[in-house]
Amino acid sequence: MDNQTEVRKFILLGLSNVQGLQKFLFMLFLLLYVSTLLGNMAIMIVVACEPRLHTPMYFFLCNLSCLDIFFSTVTVPKMLAGFLSGHQGISYTGCLSQLHFFYFVGSSEALLLAVMAYDRFVAICNPLRYTLIMRPRACLLLAAAAWTIGFLHALMHAVMTSRLHFCGPNHIHHFFCEIKPLVRLACNNSQLNLSLLNIITGSIATGPFVFTLFSYLYIFSFLRLKVQSKEGRRKAFSTCISHLTVVALLYVPVIFNYVPPSSGNSPSWTMIATLMYNVVTPVLNPLIYTLRNVEVKHALKRRLFSRE
Repeated sequence: MDNQTEVRKFILLGLSNVQGLQKFLFMLFLLLYVSTLLGNMAIMIVVACEPRLHTPMYFFLCNLSCLDIFFSTVTVPKMLAGFLSGHQGISYTGCLSQLHFFYFVGSSEALLLAVMAYDRFVAICNPLRYTLIMRPRACLLLAAAAWTIGFLHALMHAVMTSRLHFCGPNHIHHFFCEIKPLVRLACNNSQLNLSLLNIITGSIATGPFVFTLFSYLYIFSFLRLKVQSKEGRRKAFSTCISHLTVVALLYVPVIFNYVPPSSGNSPSWTMIATLMYNVVTPVLNPLIYTLRNVEVKHALKRRLFSRE
């Protein structure tokens, strides 16, 4: 790779370019990052230690928490270092690595949310066959498929980006090595990279989103027409609303970034949308699932406040 490029280092302009706000932004994003780590690790530990939570729904929730930790870790520590030094440089190899892991974790999370929607669909609309359909082996395969497809999707972008030749400007107008501003610095034609981004990444964003919406439309219709128990409806709605909130927090800014034409979004709006699903959403996910989920709240109380 080094022989294919004259640029050995990129400068991430991003948020660290805002004069006079570095210390405030450092404290803000440090707080958000620590909250992400503590909140998602708490969910993973509680689910692992609580036998009542050893079910498919909480297995997928643990996967989501793990992905949230990785998602923030890909970008936030580098951004924090830039706030302290006032200069956010990244090597060519580091840039490609960051790009790969960002798209790996991000696309895996999008696919995992669709898997979680399928799990809720089976649990609510076909409860008698739930344990047969969502047996442990099937859950492992579904989670592994989400991670594997995400890895292959990211590998495609990393390989295609590594084939570009960078010989001019090295300033990236973003807080991490995002594909759009990066490929615009290439000296050779990058149209194929942008087309793959719009088509493949756009499909990974919209496909699971549409599947999730239709799943929940069917679930809500089923609950309204077939479930007579108010308590059963309330419990099912509570779980579904939590998941739909997480889906909206991730998918809406992702679709804003990757479904429109690549030249249609301003760098500022693109960074704000990316911050929403890369930094803010991983902080909110544990709160959403614990505040609206009675089982998780009770398990947390038992583990944190028990005298035993």
